[in-house]
Amino acid sequence: MKSRESVKANAKQFARDAESNSAFEVLARAGYVANGIIHALIGIIVLVIASGGRGEGDQAGAMKAVAGAPAGFVLLWLIAIGLWALGVWHAAEGLLARDRSGDTKGAARKWGRRLAEWGQALVFVLLGFISAAVAIGARPDAEQTAEDASRSLLQLPGGPILLALIGLGIGIGGVAFIVMGVLRSFRNRIETPDGKLGHAVVVLGIVGFVAKGVALTIIGVLLMVAAIGDDADTAGGLDGAVDALLDLPLGPALAWIVGVGFLAYAVFTVARARFARM
Repeated sequence: MKSRESVKANAKQFARDAESNSAFEVLARAGYVANGIIHALIGIIVLVIASGGRGEGDQAGAMKAVAGAPAGFVLLWLIAIGLWALGVWHAAEGLLARDRSGDTKGAARKWGRRLAEWGQALVFVLLGFISAAVAIGARPDAEQTAEDASRSLLQLPGGPILLALIGLGIGIGGVAFIVMGVLRSFRNRIETPDGKLGHAVVVLGIVGFVAKGVALTIIGVLLMVAAIGDDADTAGGLDGAVDALLDLPLGPALAWIVGVGFLAYAVFTVARARFARM
């Protein structure tokens, strides 16, 4: 027990040291810029698809677009480093999350925040690895990967239930993004500037969070449909969500709205690099 407490104390001290390091904070803020670049490219690709063009409207597709630019592999490595730093920062935030009330409700809030921070940390670290992989020549197909992973899960005992739960979790995350946008709760994590600039940042946050939430909700629904129908081909990632939008009445117009929303989220994320409370 004493050893366990010692490890816990050392881990928290490491997290505090990391957060107090100004150079590491700069890298973590650069991670927001990297995330903004990725979302801007996704937004552009979604707009191209909505206009009848072709492309991969997901993170892997955005990174492959970067790879095709002059010295793109250098930018991909910079994006990877920034995303890894941001992932570690969120992991530290989750480790240090605390509620001083001491009651059960406070503990629940503490662990809720921890899970949210660690979830974001995992996403940013994985995106960093995708960026690094593309930088060294890999060309991942996120849509095919999602289908293959879903197919493997469906073949396992209880796999359909697990896939449905994953879809439900992603869908809940999407709804959470929409709620954060509508209620503007994202303002709790940034120092909103005064005047017109502050108003613009808030508007970009609202539009961006809602658009990303819609996309994540669709992904969650696709996974749940795949689980219920035992059909892995129905599953998909962000690219599949765009295709699902296009199949709806007024689909291209809806895809345009989502694409513009991703661009708004990209600008907000870059602004967050400057105004985030860290």
